[in-house]
Amino acid sequence: MSDTIDLVLVEIDARVATMTLNRPGQRNALSRALQARIVEVVIDLESDDGVDVIVLTGADPAFCAGVDLKELGSSAPRSAGGSASDLVLPKDAGRGPLPPHTKPVIGAINGVAVTGGFELALACDFLVASDRARFADTHARVGVMPGWGLTVLLAEAVGVRRARELSTTGNYIDAEVAAAWGLVNHVVAHDELLPFCRGLASDIVSNDQDGVRQMLDTYQRVTATTADEGWDIEADISRAWVRDHLDPAAVEARRLAIVERGRSQQT
Repeated sequence: MSDTIDLVLVEIDARVATMTLNRPGQRNALSRALQARIVEVVIDLESDDGVDVIVLTGADPAFCAGVDLKELGSSAPRSAGGSASDLVLPKDAGRGPLPPHTKPVIGAINGVAVTGGFELALACDFLVASDRARFADTHARVGVMPGWGLTVLLAEAVGVRRARELSTTGNYIDAEVAAAWGLVNHVVAHDELLPFCRGLASDIVSNDQDGVRQMLDTYQRVTATTADEGWDIEADISRAWVRDHLDPAAVEARRLAIVERGRSQQT
């Protein structure tokens, strides 16, 4: 197996792909090669009919320490035609470090998520944190600016005032504060992180996958616009869904399964 492939480990089980950043000695820092491999793997999993959900994590002890500053520091200066800017924001980058995708991505934050690694976490659909997780935006400390949507997604997650505090101080917050601020959905013991995330992924797998993907697309479109426009977008999508996808018999079968699942969870 080549070094490039080894940069991201992939395990697929029960329609859930666990994708592990694998530069533990560099705290999973985002080299050019790792950035490119993340994109390739997500594209491959997006096209894999045997995968419904992706769990993204890092090889311990870190989730991701951000852009590889050693590689950035060794880049040729702009005047010499170097590509330092390409490392911070690759030329072919879209909105964020992940390529366009329709399948849910759960961020399993096993350690520090810093700067570009923080942006990678924010690019996930939701986050579960190990009790060892810590978050920091150190862009201003390093002297670079975010280009993967941090000023949009962090403010959306924790509110603009808390986002400003994190970005202007560069201070770390731990997993419990991240949960209190709404950045992460759950905090679990470190050894339980992946089993917990895979359990949530299994819950997602048990749903109608066209519905899951349409729901994520609706959230993306609604949160990218004003509240008034969001109401109209949601209504339009709902009408189109009823027209093109609604199967009353399938809904009834799922309703019965939901009732039974609810009973089992109450016992």
